[in-house]
Amino acid sequence: DCNDNEKNVRRVTVDGFYIGMLEVTQSQWEKVVGTSIHYHKAHCGYDCEYHGVGSEYPMYFVSWNDAMEFCRLLSNKTGKTYTLPTEAQWEYAARGGKNSDGTKYAGSNMIDAVAWYSGNSNNETHPCGTKRANALGVYDMSGNVREWCKDWYRSDYLSHDTKNPTGPSKGIHHIQRGGGFGNGASECRVSGRGGGTTSGRYAYCGFRVVCIP
Repeated sequence: DCNDNEKNVRRVTVDGFYIGMLEVTQSQWEKVVGTSIHYHKAHCGYDCEYHGVGSEYPMYFVSWNDAMEFCRLLSNKTGKTYTLPTEAQWEYAARGGKNSDGTKYAGSNMIDAVAWYSGNSNNETHPCGTKRANALGVYDMSGNVREWCKDWYRSDYLSHDTKNPTGPSKGIHHIQRGGGFGNGASECRVSGRGGGTTSGRYAYCGFRVVCIP
């Protein structure tokens, strides 16, 4: 099912990192940033309808800039280094890392087991961690909300960028991975990729964080 923007095929290595078991929830966002999903709905620019509200639901209506600000504030509060995952870190974790069993989605070849997507979501997000985890014990890397990554988006991979790759040095869009509640199964594959504008706040896109040791 490979799309053209998932090429060139290359072998990539990444240094060690920690990644959030769950997408950042609405309660976590409020504790770190101090604003609510209602505030962000009032300032969104795309599909400004609620798609699930509650403390354990994923945070959405947040731009790439907003997500990076969350990481900055969390780093300041904890003294640790939090940031968005690079696209390579994200895909490594989604595939299950060294425990990877080569599944199409993050944890299964059967999408309903691991993802909230257009076929079962009723066009809503769902509380994080309610589907099966993948081989690393990470949830919702397929479906629920798409997830911001740190990299700029381009329509193919740089063949030479293989050691801790960070993508192009500039661009128009930032990477979104994992598919969301409104996406079809093909967009929720571990290799599926897309992008969004840096300041765009989307009902279908949230994020998770990485911590750099």
